Amino acid sequence: MTLRPVLTIAAALAGTSALADVNVYTTRQPELIQPVVDAFTEETGIAVNLAFVEDGLVERLQAEGQRSPADLVMTVDIANLSQIVDAGVTQPVESDVLMEAVPANLRGENGEWFGVTTRARIVYASQERVADGEITTYEDLASDKWEGRICTRSGLHDYNLALVSGIIAHHGEEYAKEWAQGVKDNLARKPEGNDRAQVKAIWAGECDISLGNTYYMGKMLEDEEQTEWANAVRITFPAFENGGTHVNVSGVALTQSAPNKDEAVKFMEFLVSPQAQEVYAEANYEYPVLGGAQASELVQGWGEFTADDTPLPTLADHRAAALRIMEEVNFDADRPSSERKARLHSESGPFSFHYRDLINQAPAFSSSSSHSVSAASNAA
Repeated sequence: MTLRPVLTIAAALAGTSALADVNVYTTRQPELIQPVVDAFTEETGIAVNLAFVEDGLVERLQAEGQRSPADLVMTVDIANLSQIVDAGVTQPVESDVLMEAVPANLRGENGEWFGVTTRARIVYASQERVADGEITTYEDLASDKWEGRICTRSGLHDYNLALVSGIIAHHGEEYAKEWAQGVKDNLARKPEGNDRAQVKAIWAGECDISLGNTYYMGKMLEDEEQTEWANAVRITFPAFENGGTHVNVSGVALTQSAPNKDEAVKFMEFLVSPQAQEVYAEANYEYPVLGGAQASELVQGWGEFTADDTPLPTLADHRAAALRIMEEVNFDADRPSSERKARLHSESGPFSFHYRDLINQAPAFSSSSSHSVSAASNAA
């Protein structure tokens, strides 16, 4: 595929041939979606333009209004999907294909959003220093037997906030705060890096266990350097004491403006087709949402688990409390602390940005079509 230099949105969409394209704002790295995009374009002839929008997705859509070129938004985490829908920048989709393919617990009640894949938040455990079966629950991560043995990315990251939301759903906010403090006290180092960086730290002997999403194991095994990290750990599927393993979703929603609505809905329907679900499973090591679709052989080899039955919208409802708790315990402090007295931060938090920056930074679309523009992101 030949990509032309990056263009502005207006230039990219100026040609008549672009009118039938599907334009997607995505917070997911475009390379994670590209295999499915290529399969869709090959089957339908409809090009899909991807624009990576790392921050301020909702604010961008609000600023663009009905002039937005975006037909779809693709993101991860139910809290992000709920935020997009609640902001009024999407519209419900009436599609028998989508309603039949996606289970009710993995889509909006009125078709406001649809899950495309799922992933579990698991524990990576050292093959050498952690016995098989030693970790069974998320609650146990706060036990002092793990003191100085846990690594994780920022506690303010969506993946960890969703897990804290699950703790709140099962035990309430008071317990969740004690749990968060307990996990913080058990950290071997300040939270830093992504999920793969935690596995590297286990391999290097800095810690013994880490929190991570399942699919990162597959991605590490694809990389010559990271394969050694991956082989140093095993995947363990903890569960909540009165529930199952924490699962979250990646999903898609139709924008309010959607200049190419018909083509966009076709792409949405393709995303949950057997063909696309297989591509996701094999290329991204995620779990399919389509009934009867199988995870890849590699993923199946990691073991079975029972997904927690907490409704995803409930996790989204608890996100604000989860963020407050992680700020109160100062989870991302320079070093672990046993101090139980928390402080509430008055700052706007890690998700703030300048509106002026939003207006001045237009996302660039990448596409499988000949008139496409190149990807705009090299973020980790």
